Amino acid sequence: MSLIRKRTTILLGTALVAGILLTACGAGGSDTTSSVGGARGAAEPAAPAQDDAKPEAQAQAQAPAQAQAQAQAKDQPALAPNLSVDQRSIIYRGTIAVRVNNVNAAAAQVSGIATTAGGFVGSDNRTSGTGSDTATMELRVPAEKFSAVVGQLSKLGTEEQRQLSTEDVTEETVDLDARITVQQARVDSGRRLLAQAKSLSDLVMLEREVATRESDLASLQAKKRRLADLTALSTITVTLLHPQAVAARDPDDNPGGFLGGLTAGWHALLASLVVLLTLLGALLPWLIALGLPIWGVLIAVRRFRRARRPALAVAAEQPAGGPPGDTAQGTD
Repeated sequence: MSLIRKRTTILLGTALVAGILLTACGAGGSDTTSSVGGARGAAEPAAPAQDDAKPEAQAQAQAPAQAQAQAQAKDQPALAPNLSVDQRSIIYRGTIAVRVNNVNAAAAQVSGIATTAGGFVGSDNRTSGTGSDTATMELRVPAEKFSAVVGQLSKLGTEEQRQLSTEDVTEETVDLDARITVQQARVDSGRRLLAQAKSLSDLVMLEREVATRESDLASLQAKKRRLADLTALSTITVTLLHPQAVAARDPDDNPGGFLGGLTAGWHALLASLVVLLTLLGALLPWLIALGLPIWGVLIAVRRFRRARRPALAVAAEQPAGGPPGDTAQGTD
């Protein structure tokens, strides 16, 4: 019985201690909760101030990031527009010389080729009737038909010379577009200011400024149209030669050096002879018309002088006092 009582006493003591501890924990939790709730309640009136200060804090926090981003943007160069080959602005030019049997018939075929391709003949210069006929034609054809037209022209006869070139004007076109946009904005702003002018002096000054800006805009637009025309229509210069015609030499064909100097000297000599012969041919009719009469007059004067020489000699041999008969009579 004593053992049972001891165990019962221990169990009751343990239960009592556990109850006390649980009560203390509950009181501590309620105090903590109340203190936290009180702190939150005290903090609630200051919440609007924190909300008001939040944008300024965010702005101050974002300011260094924005400054760094701007610095990086300044350090990085502006990137050129990424344009593919089919989107670039390219000017095509070409010259071709073809020797044909009939220049006029070939010129008619050249006109037909240009018209069929959607282009036209810009100029047509021909020389005929001399046995060495030539024709020089300038064609304007669409850029996409450039290679096809050159191939058709080479089949008209015997091709002797071909020179093709391209010029990329993409950057110039993009620059003109940007300048036109900026200049158009300046014109629009000038017109708005002109509509708001209140005095005569301001009106005159703004009219002059607007006129200057419109003139600059028109000049830029004209350059843009010129580039658009050159890129849309390619230029091909065709030279048609008769079999006996001499093809024009390219000045760049001179080899230079000793051979180049010798060739240049020989051509200069031939050119000088041609000039002298041309001058002689121009003066020959005048020499015949004026030289023959002068030559006849000189011969007549020479013969007259020869005829007078014997008479003068006889007159010089006679005495100064008179004739010989009179002198003899006076002596007798």
